[in-house]
Amino acid sequence: MLPPRFIRRLVLAPMVLVLTVVAVITLPIWLVVVTAASLRLPVPQRRGTRLVWFALAWLTLESMALVASLGLWVAAGLGGRLNKDEYQERHYDLIQWFLSKVYTVAVRIFHLSVEIDEPTPTSDELSRRLTRPVIVLSRHAGPGDSFLLIYHLLARYGRRPRIVMKAALQFDPSLDVVINRLPNAFVPRKTAESGIIAEISRLSSDMDADDALVIFPEGGNFTPKRRWRAILRLQQKGLTEEASRARKMHYLLPPRPGGAIAAIDACPAADVVFVAHTGLDDLITLGDIWRRLPVRAEIKAKWWRVQAADVPRDRETQTRWLFDQWEEIDAWIAENRPAPAART
Repeated sequence: MLPPRFIRRLVLAPMVLVLTVVAVITLPIWLVVVTAASLRLPVPQRRGTRLVWFALAWLTLESMALVASLGLWVAAGLGGRLNKDEYQERHYDLIQWFLSKVYTVAVRIFHLSVEIDEPTPTSDELSRRLTRPVIVLSRHAGPGDSFLLIYHLLARYGRRPRIVMKAALQFDPSLDVVINRLPNAFVPRKTAESGIIAEISRLSSDMDADDALVIFPEGGNFTPKRRWRAILRLQQKGLTEEASRARKMHYLLPPRPGGAIAAIDACPAADVVFVAHTGLDDLITLGDIWRRLPVRAEIKAKWWRVQAADVPRDRETQTRWLFDQWEEIDAWIAENRPAPAART
């Protein structure tokens, strides 16, 4: 159960600062522990030490972001002006700074590389990049995809992302503080689909030209078990066409159209961007990361734009169109999914 906001501010946020100090002091002990644990694997691994260094970097950056957030709160008249454009922009700058540092650390520690196949930069494409709001519909796979997507929207494309997230993510203090000061939404675990759709409509309805609403239509990370459950759910609802199409997709969960359609209806002027990516699909849990972290973390991504004028407007056509796009993403993953790599 998520504690009240004042408890999170008074307990969880200071706890991160304390944990950061403790982690720095006890770093040699943790390095010895993970090295010893790695020796129990069939082939000695170095991934434990990499994970420790990354965790330390993350805690340090979290602490710095919390201190910066406190400074912004004070500068905004003890929070009274946080909704002003000036302070909204400062918070987007803070998110971009944080994610850029995390990205840099990931590149150095995990040898992360990201290859993006994007539309040809024609004059029409470039003119639309910051002159129209966009609704970003992305495949969901792995714990880092959201961070990488938001990072590239901010740093590479100059967008101000909006996103609907699970309320449990507010256990992360810096995420809790900064994201709650911007137009985003946290939804509790048992929120009805209608409540999630209402939040999506709210965030989409007042987007400006440089805003981007990010949605993961699958509703969660892909696993074979979730895939079959989703297909069964479609069958039980009598959606035989969607169930049949879902069976033909091997790397994706069938998209849930409600959120995407609500966003499109609430902001009909928005272009729709689809994002496919692959590379770290199998790294879902901490156990997966411990056992399967590759020598080099290589991610491939592709995105394409559908202009607002070409987006279907009636629900039945929109649902089929969304499945069309998801089938294209699935085919792209099949062609670009990396072969098993050597581990260290």
